[in-house]
Amino acid sequence: MLAPGVNEIPLSVLDLAPVEAGTTAGDALRNTTELARRTEALGYHRFWVAEHHNMPAIASSSPAVLLAHLGSATSQIRLGSGGVMLPNHAPLVVAEQFGTLEALHPGRIDLGIGRAPGTDQLTAFALRRTMAGLSAEAFPEELADLISYFTGEDPAQRTTATPGRGDLPAVWLLGSSGFSAQLAGTLGLPFSFAHHFSAHNTEPALELYRAHFRPSRWLSEPYAMVAVNAICAETDERAEWLAGPSGLGFLNLRSGRLEPLSTPEDAAAYPYSDAEREFVAARREGQAIGSPETVLRQLGDLRDRTAADELMLTTLVYDLEDRARSFELIAEVTGLKPH
Repeated sequence: MLAPGVNEIPLSVLDLAPVEAGTTAGDALRNTTELARRTEALGYHRFWVAEHHNMPAIASSSPAVLLAHLGSATSQIRLGSGGVMLPNHAPLVVAEQFGTLEALHPGRIDLGIGRAPGTDQLTAFALRRTMAGLSAEAFPEELADLISYFTGEDPAQRTTATPGRGDLPAVWLLGSSGFSAQLAGTLGLPFSFAHHFSAHNTEPALELYRAHFRPSRWLSEPYAMVAVNAICAETDERAEWLAGPSGLGFLNLRSGRLEPLSTPEDAAAYPYSDAEREFVAARREGQAIGSPETVLRQLGDLRDRTAADELMLTTLVYDLEDRARSFELIAEVTGLKPH
């Protein structure tokens, strides 16, 4: 039997609340809210926001706060974190925050958990105020603590999360390597892989996840979602133009230049060295950038290679209207059914 094609699986959205050059964080958050409304109407399944810190180009530093706002601005689309970076937080705090979200919006909340701090070590220390819990070795224990605050099944846990206990969101593990893939499989949790910035690890990590999967209270069989950069426009040339700021943004981040998202004009005018052009080109490998027909083919290739149960699209372009148009074109070419 042939695996379902990209037209037959859910499509979702990962948004970074990009702060565009010449705008404010407030503008970015209002744009994210508007995008959530529009993608919900188009039929996208989930809308996730990602935790980042000390990054002037990204305003989604507080997923729980932003998700509470998005919950009031939407009515059907699932909302979640892609993800909450657990090393930055005490598990009790995350349980109370997402227990509150689940209590307010029952059946709509996803708690995606990441192992990395999502920032530099100095900022991670400022968030947690200790180096304890910041190592990979501590992550499985902290994850177990977090889940037990929701379930109340650890007799040694003397603190009750309220809201939290009994208000259990859908828990996901996120990853860009094999560590979280294997852990997600062992725990029987759904797994989301960050193909958009770790494309070379995608297939090995998904193989690990499926090989180590054990049925659980959460899932009877593996469920894998793959996050991919997707920038769609009427033509391939227009999509490449719109993709310029995201490539320059990754380059700036690697070079320690913390700046808002550039305009396409400024990205096109940037004097790339040969090595920088190679870096940007490598970041685009395996992603979906082009006209609707090109993007459909690229997403189909990714689905065929990974057998993903769901694809999550992240679209880092300068202007909200171009971002929304990209999701509209993809919805049309994949046959999404509007809510």
